[in-house]
Amino acid sequence: MTTPLRLAVLVSGSGTTLQNLLDRCADGRLTARVVQVVSNVPGVKALERAAAAGVPAAVVVRKEAGSREEFSRRIFDHCRHARADLVCLAGFLQIITIPDDYLGRVMNIHPALIPAFSGKGYYGRHVHEAVLQSGVTETGCTVHFADNQYDHGPIILQKKVPVLAGDTPETLAARVFKQECEAYPEAIRMFAEGKCP
Repeated sequence: MTTPLRLAVLVSGSGTTLQNLLDRCADGRLTARVVQVVSNVPGVKALERAAAAGVPAAVVVRKEAGSREEFSRRIFDHCRHARADLVCLAGFLQIITIPDDYLGRVMNIHPALIPAFSGKGYYGRHVHEAVLQSGVTETGCTVHFADNQYDHGPIILQKKVPVLAGDTPETLAARVFKQECEAYPEAIRMFAEGKCP
C-alpha cells in the first residue's frame, strides 16, 4: 500500500483545478490527499470546495502581509503545518518566493505550451485570447516545477490541443482544461514515483 502523497493546493478563484484533484483523490485515480488549501483571495468558490471536501483552508492576503517574502512565509507555514509533500498552484495568481525546503516541490499548471504565451499577465482568458490572435494552430497546457519567476522552471510534461477555426476563448479554454485535468494528476503521479525530469 503506497502512502498517499500529501498535497497543499494554492488557489485564487473558482477552484476547478482543485475540484479535479479532490475528485481524483476521492475516487482513487490519484494516490494523494489534499491536506491544505490556501487562497490569497477571501470568499472565493475554491474555499467552498475545500470546505465541502472537509479540507482545512486558510486565506493569506498579499496586501496584509507587506512584503512578498512575508506573504510567501505565511503561505508555506500553512503547507509545513499540514506536512505537505507537494504544493500545487491551481490558478494561483500571485508570485511567491519558494523557500529552500520546498524547492523542487512546488508545481504549477499553465494553459499554454511554455515558453509560448507565458509570463506576467498571461493567465486565464488572456492566454486563450493571445493564442487566437496569434494564428497558431496548436496550444495546450504545461505542468512545470515553479521557481521564483512567472511560468518558469523545469517542465514536467505538456499536452497539446488543436486550435480550430471558429474557436472562441471559451471553446479553446474548455478544450485545454480537459487536458489540464489529465496532465496535473499525471505530473503528480510522476513526482510520487520519482519520475519527474
